[in-house]
Amino acid sequence: MNPDSAGLQRILQDTHTVAVVGASNNPARPSYDVYQYLARFSDYELFPVNPNIDEIDGQRVYPSLADLPVVPDMVDVFRRLDDLPAVLADTLALTPHPKYLWLQQGLWHREVAAQAQSAGVQVVMDRCLKVDYARLIGR
Repeated sequence: MNPDSAGLQRILQDTHTVAVVGASNNPARPSYDVYQYLARFSDYELFPVNPNIDEIDGQRVYPSLADLPVVPDMVDVFRRLDDLPAVLADTLALTPHPKYLWLQQGLWHREVAAQAQSAGVQVVMDRCLKVDYARLIGR
């Protein structure tokens, strides 16, 4: 179901804004590492989303996708498997819908992917945005 390397590269190049759902201010969490990498090495405008924290290194953290000032091109998800249907519902509530739903490494949910794709949202599952960005964009 995932795009091949050329397809992933097209997604990464087409993306300008990324909502990081489940972003953390804890350096021990993978979402912190990915957020820090993207903030440093990508040209993406990042919007961390987590209702439990207010900021990450001085950057405002939004409590939900609905609170973002823009509809992001991509929603990058660091949440538990059981939370994915709710994240999809929040994603599809945005108008227009984000172009991409990226489920981080370890997350694979066929029903969520099928629903997203039927709504016109392309899905990438079980991949690390940081790793693919570094590999395909080259920083």
